[in-house]
Amino acid sequence: MTGARTPRQRAGERAEALAAAHLARHGLATVARNYRCRLGEIDLVCDDGTSLVFVEVRLRRDARYGGAGASIDARKQARIVAAARHYLATRGARDAARPCRFDAVLLDGLDASRVEWVQGAFDA
Repeated sequence: MTGARTPRQRAGERAEALAAAHLARHGLATVARNYRCRLGEIDLVCDDGTSLVFVEVRLRRDARYGGAGASIDARKQARIVAAARHYLATRGARDAARPCRFDAVLLDGLDASRVEWVQGAFDA
């Protein structure tokens, strides 16, 4: 994408940076950001040493609509799983054979002290 970033896009980028930093403090290494294919998008792909971790980062500034976690509905989960399968299919056999997990990092606002990491947020 070219041109100026919208305030919403900049907030999303900041949320992903906060999430990546939080996960790094807990020993995960980010191996890909914003992996996109026609099936969907994965915000972060991380390595925790034993598993590939596909991470959905959700930022909500207002809890009136259920907060950040409530926005990862079944349709969104299906798109993340499809994108993860595509990611694995385009990688070598080593990555395709590794255990995988789907996590969520939830932020209510851009306050780094209010980061919630949900391991195994959903299954494929």
